[in-house]
Amino acid sequence: MRAAVLVFPGSNCDRDLAVAFRQAGFEVDMVWHKDTALPQGVDIVGVPGGFSFGDYLRCGAIAARSPIVGALKAHVENGGYALGICNGFQVLLETGLLPGALMRNAGLKFICKPVELEVGTSSSDFTSGYAVGQTVTFPVAHHDGNYVAKPDTVAALEAEGRIAFRYAEELNGSVGRIAGILSENRRVLGLMPHPERAADPALGGSDGKTVFAALAEARVSA
Repeated sequence: MRAAVLVFPGSNCDRDLAVAFRQAGFEVDMVWHKDTALPQGVDIVGVPGGFSFGDYLRCGAIAARSPIVGALKAHVENGGYALGICNGFQVLLETGLLPGALMRNAGLKFICKPVELEVGTSSSDFTSGYAVGQTVTFPVAHHDGNYVAKPDTVAALEAEGRIAFRYAEELNGSVGRIAGILSENRRVLGLMPHPERAADPALGGSDGKTVFAALAEARVSA
């Protein structure tokens, strides 16, 4: 199993994400944003959190136009897996690989704390280790995490069971308390909370470890 973690100027969660993948059994390649190809044999691409390009323009907008993104899109379009966390979620939305947008938090403040999430589906290789309705705790650290989308998009996410995580309580104004969503083929997950920061008890919690373990199990089974 092989994971590629993209690195942009301003990424600050890339190594955390690489550690979480390695702990789950993945070999990991760090891929610079100016590269134009992914390593051979990559199963999943991780798009990490941080402040890519200083969050100038819209968050993730410049990173979404980096040379490596063409390879990311091709990987996803060919059925590959991708995981975008926080700024990485913003990048996936800017590329159009996931629907909707992330706006400034409703309270206009940066939010940085552990939060409770409700698992929305167990029918994905990212969330199969959880039970629907289970409460887990991941940290958040964002200023632009307010998920918005057209009503028909939200209705489709609801009807198709593609809301992976919801905030247990109102946090940042996100429609339907949405914290993370899946692509139509359920192989792309974008979420604002940080499972990689909750993958080791020494860091204060291990609820996020299940995301990486479940994905590794799915890849082994495949």
